[in-house]
Amino acid sequence: LTVNPLPTVTATATPAAICAGQSSTIAATGANSYVWSPSGSGTSFTANPTSTTTYNVTGTSTAGCTGTATVTLTVNPLPAVTATASPTAVCAGQSSTIAAGGADSYTWSPTGSGASFTATPAATTIYSVTGTTAAGCTGTTTVTLTVNPLPTVAATATPAAICLNQSSTIAATGANTYTWSPTGSGASFTATPTITTTYSVTGSTAAGCTGTSTVTLTVNPLPTVTATATPAAICIGQSSTIAVAGANTYTWSPGAT
Repeated sequence: LTVNPLPTVTATATPAAICAGQSSTIAATGANSYVWSPSGSGTSFTANPTSTTTYNVTGTSTAGCTGTATVTLTVNPLPAVTATASPTAVCAGQSSTIAAGGADSYTWSPTGSGASFTATPAATTIYSVTGTTAAGCTGTTTVTLTVNPLPTVAATATPAAICLNQSSTIAATGANTYTWSPTGSGASFTATPTITTTYSVTGSTAAGCTGTSTVTLTVNPLPTVTATATPAAICIGQSSTIAVAGANTYTWSPGAT
């Protein structure tokens, strides 16, 4: 009576753990033919299950004797990586905190490191991050940091120089709203200062970005004009010298030069 031994069947998964969407080679040894469950065929096959799966194999020798084995293929999920910018929009020269979550380590592009970092880009930038779990599975996402330009604010005085008690129109352009110092309101206003004054204006855009400018309004003092007659009284037929001082040019009434 011939007694044939049972085959010593072994099953392996290479690699034994994968990330969702990856593949592993499931293989068996120790027999001549194999039947797999829940799926598979032959001595080895490629498996890419969506979740952790245990594969059972029955191996049969040439004598018809059987042995069984199992192997578990672990499927690690991909991380749901998130990325945020706080705030999501800044003015040129300002900073935002770029942060990621959902994984254990992160790789940023075009710049950045760690779970969060401070960004001060010169222009609107899309940051891409790849997050990796402890199992080595990765997920990616992006976040956009909008950079709004600063307004080019210009201030003017028309005219730029006045005499005491006269007025000038002070105006600003380049933004949406304006704040003046020491006085003024709106995009333009009438100014009648008593001395030469420098007006400073801060202009704000709809995005809240600001720019500044200044304009100086020169106030010239009124001349102190004096007129004399020498002599101050004459007889008919005599003459007197009429003179004036305190200015550069003069206009007389009823008439003289």
